[in-house]
Amino acid sequence: MPALCRDCLTTFETGTRCPACGRPRVIAHPELFELSIAHMDCDAFYAAVEKRDNPALRDRPVIVGGGRRGVVSTACYLARIRGVRSAMPMFKALQLCPDAAVVKPRGAAYAEASRAIRTMMEELSPAVEPLSLDEAFLDLTGTERLHGAPPALLLARLVRRMEDELGLSGSIGLSHNKFLAKLASDLDKPRGFAVIGQAETLDFLVDRPVGLIWGVGATGRAALERAGVRSFADLQRWERRELAARFGSMGDRLWHLARGQDHRRVSPNAPVKSISNETTFAEDIADPDLLDGHIWRLAEKVADRAKARGRAGRVVALKLKRADHRLLTRRHALPEPTQIADRIYREARVLYDQTGAAGPFRLVGVGLSDIVPAKGAELSGDLFDPQAAVRAGAERASDAIRARFGAQAILKGRALR
Repeated sequence: MPALCRDCLTTFETGTRCPACGRPRVIAHPELFELSIAHMDCDAFYAAVEKRDNPALRDRPVIVGGGRRGVVSTACYLARIRGVRSAMPMFKALQLCPDAAVVKPRGAAYAEASRAIRTMMEELSPAVEPLSLDEAFLDLTGTERLHGAPPALLLARLVRRMEDELGLSGSIGLSHNKFLAKLASDLDKPRGFAVIGQAETLDFLVDRPVGLIWGVGATGRAALERAGVRSFADLQRWERRELAARFGSMGDRLWHLARGQDHRRVSPNAPVKSISNETTFAEDIADPDLLDGHIWRLAEKVADRAKARGRAGRVVALKLKRADHRLLTRRHALPEPTQIADRIYREARVLYDQTGAAGPFRLVGVGLSDIVPAKGAELSGDLFDPQAAVRAGAERASDAIRARFGAQAILKGRALR
C-alpha cells in the first residue's frame, strides 16, 4: 500500500513509521498517489496568525472576536477543547474559557497571510478555488509530469512549507471530487491529512449524518428529518425522482451527493457574491461620531478583503441593529465598482444619514455586493467629487506603506474614534 511520511516527505510501502526518519506521521492509502482533488483548510487561521505574531500568546487559549456582546470569529484549539466555537456569543465563550486572551480581528494581517498561502498553492496548480481567506480547493490533475511528484506529495510539501515559511499550519483532504475532499479535510484536524478513495466512498458515507453536506444548515436538516432522513443511508434509499419531487433541484443534488458524486469543477474564477464585515458593541451606541469611526473601520476591512481577492463591488450596503434587535438595512448601487475604502465609507455614511435613525444601536455592518473582478474599477472617478481620484491614489499609496511596514503604519484620524 503506498505510504508517505508527512515529516520528511519520503514515499514507501505501507508501515506505521517512516523507514527514513522513524516518525509516525504517516499517511497510507491504496489510492494515495492516484487522487488529485484536494481541499486545504488552515487550522484556526485567525488565532494562528495572532499566536505567530505575538509569542506571548503561544501557550494561551486565544479567542479572536469582539467584546462581551460580540461573537467569536475563531478560537485556537486550546480554547476549542473547552467548548469555544466560532459564532458563539463572546460572553458564553468567556464563561467556558475565562482565562482566554481575547484579541480583536486584524483583517489586513489575515489577508496578507492568505495571499502568501494562495501564492504557494498557485505554484502547484493554476486550478485553485478559494472559499475564504483560510481555505481553498485545488485540482492537481496532470501536475505530476510538471513537478515530478504525485499530488499527495505536493500537498504534503505545501503544508510543510506553510509551517516553515509562514508559521501557519493546515489540514489536507484528498479525494476524487470537491464534496469528498472537503469532508476529508475535517477528519484529522489540526495538521491533518485524510484520504477518501473511490473504492471506499459508499462505505465511508453510509452511517454519517446528512448534516455533513455543505450547505445543509439547521433548516435543511429539519426538512430532511421530517422526511425521515438523518443519515446518508437514509438518503440512499430514496429514488432520484422522489427526492426531486420533495426537495426540488436540491433533491437531485442530494441524490448524487448521497452516492459521493460531485461533478463540479475546481474553478479559479468561482464568483464571490458579497464581502462584508460587522461588529457588535459591548454597549449600545447612539453617538454619531463613534458610529462614524466604526463605519470607517468596517469600510477599511471590507476594502482590504476586496483588494486581497482582486475584487470590487457595485453595491454598498449598511446594516444596523437596534437595541431591541430590529434590523435596518440600506443599499446603494454605484455607477462603477469600487474596492476603495474611502468610497465605501462615504457611501455607507450617506446611507446611515438617510436612515434618520437616532439609535442606540448594538451592531453595525458594512458590505459590498454585485462583486466583479477589480480590473478597471474606479477608472472614471466621481464626476460630482473631483477629489475622489486624489483620495483613491493616496489610499493606494497607504496600502503599499502598510504592506511594507505593517497595518498600523498609517491610520486615519477617524479610525481613532
